[in-house]
Amino acid sequence: MRSRTVQPIRNNGRKRATPPGRGGSDGSSIEARRKRPDATRPMQSVPHSPPPAEKKAGKKKWVKKGIRYFDYDLLLVIIFLMCFGLVMLYSTSAYSAQSDFENDMYYFSKQAVISVLSFAAMFIVSKIDYHIYGAFAFELYIFAMIMMALVQTPLGIEIYGARRWIQLPGNLTLQPSEITKIAVILFISYELCRLGKKINTREGLVRIMAFGVIAAGGVMFLTDNLSTAIIVMAITCILIFVVHPKTKPFIAVVGAFTAVAVVGISVMAATITTSENFRLRRIITWLDPENHADKGGFQVMQGLYAIGSGGFFGKGLGNSTQKLGVIPEVQNDMILSIVCEELGVFGAIVILVLFGLLLYRLMFIARNAPDLYGSLIATGIFAHIALQVILNIAVVTNLIPTTGITLPFISYGGTSILFLMTEMGIALGISRKIKLGDG
Repeated sequence: MRSRTVQPIRNNGRKRATPPGRGGSDGSSIEARRKRPDATRPMQSVPHSPPPAEKKAGKKKWVKKGIRYFDYDLLLVIIFLMCFGLVMLYSTSAYSAQSDFENDMYYFSKQAVISVLSFAAMFIVSKIDYHIYGAFAFELYIFAMIMMALVQTPLGIEIYGARRWIQLPGNLTLQPSEITKIAVILFISYELCRLGKKINTREGLVRIMAFGVIAAGGVMFLTDNLSTAIIVMAITCILIFVVHPKTKPFIAVVGAFTAVAVVGISVMAATITTSENFRLRRIITWLDPENHADKGGFQVMQGLYAIGSGGFFGKGLGNSTQKLGVIPEVQNDMILSIVCEELGVFGAIVILVLFGLLLYRLMFIARNAPDLYGSLIATGIFAHIALQVILNIAVVTNLIPTTGITLPFISYGGTSILFLMTEMGIALGISRKIKLGDG
């Protein structure tokens, strides 16, 4: 049976050449050279023994080079995003919570409790050696598939026409597709490390793509979640792209896919005006939201009105009018539109800057990870956050058809924040393995 424990892959240090005058294979030494009249090096260049104080200081400096690193910058960005998200969630959801539950803090209190627990879980996860995940990556992958299959059992529940959740005790719900994201990141990264140079072969590439397709297919057909399936498949492709030596095939595939999508949408816009398929209806609505306001375009149009009315600095925190029962479930996918209405373009820029800093720190961890496995995990987390932010912003601004993608750390959702913080804990755990200096 093959071992499935991922060992750190470190760069071997170069063998340093022995400096002249310090003794070598010929048995020469500094003292011997001092006595030689023909010594090639001047006497003043011979190193002298430092005083005890200098020796102590030098030793202290050498010890500092080997200290462990912890990415406090990433931690601060996470805290800022969480706090900003809770403030905006309360501002966005207070009216609807009061109307539906007679408690304006209904959504806020639930999200705050889960956020605190998730924050604690993040620190626990950050203490775990990330190499352990490699030993159980396949089991986690299978577990994610089983959890998604449970959605199709009596344990699965349907919310707003979508069957994507599992009912838990205490009136809690779980979205298994969030587990799949982490499982794919850990397992695909492990498989890429295990295959090594075999990823350059057709067999290795097909193997990795097959795992990604199976996971994406499970999300698509078991939970009926196309947007998350796209994210899962995109994470797989990005991880392969990072380790694969050739870039032209990937560029060709992306170009071909884009061309096909553009042609298909153009043909659809010219020939199809109505459809019974809800995904086709979303595309039709996206192409002409004004004339399909009664068939799905209402939410998008009201979101655009909110963004436009905010101006640069917004109407002020809590002064949104579109959140007063106009935009349905505004605390979820469309929360960015209320941010723009209350805080304006300036508020949107703040969010983008925070996410930019978050992604920058994840990139730093990926580039400085002590081995390939850690680097790929951090890259996968980077890809997940980046894709979700881009897709959510694109939906809110009507650049792509409506999907069920939430804005990380900002939108309401207990399962989302729990697994996002788990990913952040894994990233912080990788940062703990980074060594400063030569150590």
